Amino acid sequence: MTPSVKVNKFKVYNERVMKMKEDPSLSISHSSLYNALFICLQQNDGITPFSVSRRKLMCYSNIRSTGTYHKCIKKLVELGCIKYNPSYHPIKGSLISWQEEVS
Repeated sequence: MTPSVKVNKFKVYNERVMKMKEDPSLSISHSSLYNALFICLQQNDGITPFSVSRRKLMCYSNIRSTGTYHKCIKKLVELGCIKYNPSYHPIKGSLISWQEEVS
């Protein structure tokens, strides 16, 4: 397990959002999920990695389909926005690492 790190969350968030808006392969669902992840990061005092449930992220991002959720998570991982370690445990939640580097 990687050690917990407090990231410069606002700088990374702003840079990545500006970059995301220029990518035509991303939909509003991707942006919404990214915003939901940012909210969860803030709730964890900016410390990464943090644990979060799919249900909570879907609620925050207004995503209703688990297929859409998984498609968006996968794309955010591919873009290097996050690292995702799924839990498959209904109570523990998945582990998300917020990436500091904006590629």
